[in-house]
Amino acid sequence: MSALPRIVITGVGLTAPNGNDLAAYRESLLTGVSGVQPYHIRHVGDTLAGVCDFPATKHQKRREVRRGTRAGSISVYCANEAFLDAGIDASALTDAERARVGVYVGITEHGNVETENEVHELIGYGNDTSFWSHHHNPRTVANNPAGEVTLNMRLTGPAYCLGGACAAGNLGLIQGAQMLQLGQVDRALAGGVSESIHTFGIFASFASQGALGSHADPAKASRPFDTARNGIVVSEGGCLYMLERLDDAQARGAKIYGELIGYGINSDASDFVLPNSERQAQCIELALERAGLTPADIDIVNTHATSTEQGDLQECAAVRAVFDADSGVHINNTKSFIGHTMGAAGALELAGNLPSFDDGMVHPTINVDDLDPGCAHPGLVINEPKRTDGVDTILNLSFGMLGINSVVIIRRST
Repeated sequence: MSALPRIVITGVGLTAPNGNDLAAYRESLLTGVSGVQPYHIRHVGDTLAGVCDFPATKHQKRREVRRGTRAGSISVYCANEAFLDAGIDASALTDAERARVGVYVGITEHGNVETENEVHELIGYGNDTSFWSHHHNPRTVANNPAGEVTLNMRLTGPAYCLGGACAAGNLGLIQGAQMLQLGQVDRALAGGVSESIHTFGIFASFASQGALGSHADPAKASRPFDTARNGIVVSEGGCLYMLERLDDAQARGAKIYGELIGYGINSDASDFVLPNSERQAQCIELALERAGLTPADIDIVNTHATSTEQGDLQECAAVRAVFDADSGVHINNTKSFIGHTMGAAGALELAGNLPSFDDGMVHPTINVDDLDPGCAHPGLVINEPKRTDGVDTILNLSFGMLGINSVVIIRRST
């Protein structure tokens, strides 16, 4: 059996609460700039959130933004930026080339925002459903974010969303790579997006669990591994990568950020919400096996840790089970800067670490004033970035409700 084609990242399009392109985002992660701010949402009131401020009309007309969804607008922005970053003129693609671009967008959920908005408006009209928007159905179908990308960019290849809870960003990346390896597409826009801050339900649900993060200083609210952590900071954002087969990327002289060399997906099958450290460790080991690596080969582990006690403790136990104290790995967390971007988390958090291949720096986990002993590991990079002798491999962890686990390994391109 012939070897599968090698898959590389040639473009990155993103919007995060603390940056609208990779350079700005990375600078924020290295200089301690948080994207969490005060936020107000109906029925919940004053809270905190990670809010993006990207130029939506850079790639969409105002009427297109109004007709579509926030997740769709984020996706359109990220997709166009990924094309630009990859050095590909989307407007110059032939019809045949457009049919060979796939769009694979990971989402936690989709449709809640629009449904809540419509119900809210309907109440003002005495619940007369004749006032219900005719845009509701196309706005709420699960493939909406990917579909809005195809409409905006006139891409005619396969396009759909992957519902993987908070593991979805990694799933989008994995799906894109697999479709390239199968020869179904020649280019893949792959990653994840989130519009979660626009639905009051997610805030109310976390609050009812006692898992909604708060702090007098918004920038310090998201604090994984710290004993004073008190819950999740809900955030929006997105990151879509341009993926190509290595041979194709080299043939056109593309800039290559890194190569996807391994991944793992499995399920806890144990609880609706509580994570399972044993299954998480097995998922990491599966990804390492597929990549042909040992734990000692990994330079950075970017954790999923959400700033909830049980979530952090279970994940740290999984990481310790695979990466012992002598492994030499560096461990960090991106949610401490931007909060939890849900379906975008895996893709967006990986992006924040990709520049380590070039600058050798590991961005820290911030807001760790009192490290929880249950999260201790000699590889933790806390509060200040760390310079290394070089970074060759990044392992990205992303887990979600209903027990879905995902791991992606990216290697410096050689």
